[in-house]
Amino acid sequence: MKAIDIKEEKIVLVELPIPQPKQGEVLIKIKASAINRADLAQRNGLYPPPPGASPIMGLECSGIIEALGEGVKTRLVGEEVCALLAGGGYAEYVTCPEQQVTSVPKGLDWIESASIPEVYATCWLNLFMEGNLTAGNKVLFHAGASGIGTAGIQLCNNFGCESFISAGTKEKIEFCINLGASGGSIREKVFEEIQEWSPEGVDIILDPVGANYLEGNLKVLGLEGKLIIIGLMSGMQTDINLGHLMMKRQRIIGSTIRARSVELKGEVMKDLETKVWPLFSDGSIKPIIHEVFELQDVEKAHSVMERNENIGKVVLKVD
Repeated sequence: MKAIDIKEEKIVLVELPIPQPKQGEVLIKIKASAINRADLAQRNGLYPPPPGASPIMGLECSGIIEALGEGVKTRLVGEEVCALLAGGGYAEYVTCPEQQVTSVPKGLDWIESASIPEVYATCWLNLFMEGNLTAGNKVLFHAGASGIGTAGIQLCNNFGCESFISAGTKEKIEFCINLGASGGSIREKVFEEIQEWSPEGVDIILDPVGANYLEGNLKVLGLEGKLIIIGLMSGMQTDINLGHLMMKRQRIIGSTIRARSVELKGEVMKDLETKVWPLFSDGSIKPIIHEVFELQDVEKAHSVMERNENIGKVVLKVD
């Protein structure tokens, strides 16, 4: 099979053996995959795959099940599916635990369905399971025009919550507001402007930025609010004002989904299939696709994300 490998810090298209499904796994013939910022970190040696996972980049895909490993009970050969992966999406075939596979939402094509597993799984895990999101909550999304930000805005809209975003350009802020965010601000200015929107603070902050935003996040986080850090784009080291945490009874949660257990990932994907995928089918939520590239053009696709040009997802067409 064709796959993307990294050799001497360069992306290359190589031929590799088709993987064989193990106990409880399915083999998927990939139709499309998608780019995530974690892929860029892995490429730079900063985010290695979990033990036992494929060393190939790619955390999500859409495709057709071609074979079943022993003990698979919930999936069938020939099913059209999308999947949350621990790795292996930048290839023509991938194996995956059956629990991390769902049917493609009705009405979505291969490109659209490849763009949703990782971002919606990340949002569901962090907003609903870690953050206990409930109707009436106010949520701040940093990098609001990213795949996770555009997914989170739409989830808030459909589950009775409001959102505010930070982004790098006025174009991105306008897009997010049209998508359903209550407001937005240019990056660091958000910490001043959000106080006008929610003087008592916000309930949840989903932050992929990390160090540089910590102090500002704690200032605008409300009583018993939750700061959920899902990335470290600005670094790992920073000072912290413990007074904010104590007086407001705030919580800081560090979270990634890639290294979580198959069981937890299965729970997340089951929730998405029953509670979120129908919202795609009826048009309440829509995939946000920035640009589509061929598999061999991964370098160009990564460059789009490295320059922060994308609004929504960058997708790879595999087949």
